[in-house]
Amino acid sequence: MDYVSLSSNFLFASFIIYMVAIFFFAFTIRDKNKPHKTSKAGTIGIIITIIGFLSQVGYFITRWIASQHAPVSNMFEYMTFFGMMLVFAFIILYFIYKVNLLGLFILPVAVVVIGYASVFPQEISPLVPSLKSHWLYIHVTTVSLGEGILAVSFGAGLIYLIRQIDQTVKSKKTFWLEFIMYSILSVIAFVVISTTFSSMNYTVEFQHSETETTVEYHMPAIAGPNDGEMMTDDKMSAWFKAPGWMNGAEAGRKLNSLLWSLLGGLVLYGVIRLVLRKRICAAIQPLVKNTNPDLLDEVAYRAVTIGFPVFTLGGLIFASIWAQEAWDRFWGWDPKEVWALITWFFYAAFLHLRLSRGWHGEKSAWLTVIGFAIIMFNLVVVNLVISGMHSYAS
Repeated sequence: MDYVSLSSNFLFASFIIYMVAIFFFAFTIRDKNKPHKTSKAGTIGIIITIIGFLSQVGYFITRWIASQHAPVSNMFEYMTFFGMMLVFAFIILYFIYKVNLLGLFILPVAVVVIGYASVFPQEISPLVPSLKSHWLYIHVTTVSLGEGILAVSFGAGLIYLIRQIDQTVKSKKTFWLEFIMYSILSVIAFVVISTTFSSMNYTVEFQHSETETTVEYHMPAIAGPNDGEMMTDDKMSAWFKAPGWMNGAEAGRKLNSLLWSLLGGLVLYGVIRLVLRKRICAAIQPLVKNTNPDLLDEVAYRAVTIGFPVFTLGGLIFASIWAQEAWDRFWGWDPKEVWALITWFFYAAFLHLRLSRGWHGEKSAWLTVIGFAIIMFNLVVVNLVISGMHSYAS
């Protein structure tokens, strides 16, 4: 049996199923009299979501069989697992609080995460020596679960802010809400752009002068390697070279991916603004006006209280044990380790402010959004731009 193809089919099926579930959760907006109670559309939506989750579990199991190790060792595998944990966390919290609208915000994030994962190489390759440890699986899966639960707090916090902030006037708050929308659209744009050029088999080769190694770009080069010469004559030349402080042979390619994401997001955001003729959050606000802000605040807080200890186990304790086994040290100030520590301190501060200073409502919601931004910076920018001992993951 071809388990690789089977796993790909399972993953694609889950992607489509989640899209269908979003459609049904969208219908719950019409339930004006019972936005937080069970509705037919919400029930169908959560059932379809569970089916999609089981399909993604099927992907995880069959890819594990095909690779003979837990599929969490590269960016494609980690991001798909992160998306699965995000959906799992949503399912659990849905059955606790029955907030139908949460599915309309969380499932699109899961879909974007899976789509983002698809742009990375999907081939199964042997593990490097430092990854051949059971502590890797324990560390990565626990971190992913913790981040998935924390991401649900972002969804609840974002709905809260869109509902509560006055969208009729321009302010710093409306600016940052729009920036969040732009950031999400940038990831979507990157998925679309990279998939498009991949389908065209677009390739540009650069050769480093000193090492004579070859780096392949699969999108037009905006930023070329710092010390590299373009070897492909019939393609667009790089506009500029990556800065010298970006270490690693792949630094230019990573920066190029980030720039395409930012530019694509700018174009997509501009098109949507032209169609809506208003800010995106201003267009969304009427759709969420029937939600209970106190319930949203409770969901966001509960997600952090559950996700924080899970992340602590995976991101600090289990990670240190694995680092000791792999590199003979518990801590080494690697960029990924530093950002994991920043994430931990941030959510620790969140709980402190919430419990001792009474930061509820809007202040708390902004913190959940900032926390998710830190998580995504670690997953995207640190992996794509900053070189470190975890660079094999990109």
